Amino acid sequence: VQLQASGGGLVQAAGSLRLSCAASGRTFSSYVIGWFRQAPGKEREFVAAISGNGGRTYHEDSVKGRFTISRENAKNMVYLQMNSLKPEDTAVYYCASYRGPVLFTNRANYNYWGQGTLVTVSS
Repeated sequence: VQLQASGGGLVQAAGSLRLSCAASGRTFSSYVIGWFRQAPGKEREFVAAISGNGGRTYHEDSVKGRFTISRENAKNMVYLQMNSLKPEDTAVYYCASYRGPVLFTNRANYNYWGQGTLVTVSS
């Protein structure tokens, strides 16, 4: 499956953005989709993941209550709604995927990666 992330930009603190991840492939609903981010000089870290049918989600603690992952399988799309953004959310955001039922947070489990989209939150 090929992935294309979009929707990044510059936003003020406390603002909102919605990232989109467009996927190719006929078996999209068989894939877990995750969002990761990488800030300058830091390791790439897990943000959120969603199961193939959208029934299960997992969000990293620092974004719980602020970010929401969702998907529309009919459109081969996954979204990351980001509210109450903070300067520390500034990073390049990546969507990634693997085929399977279990939600993993380790990037080593993800086989396919899209290009990143930059989110900059100003204070």
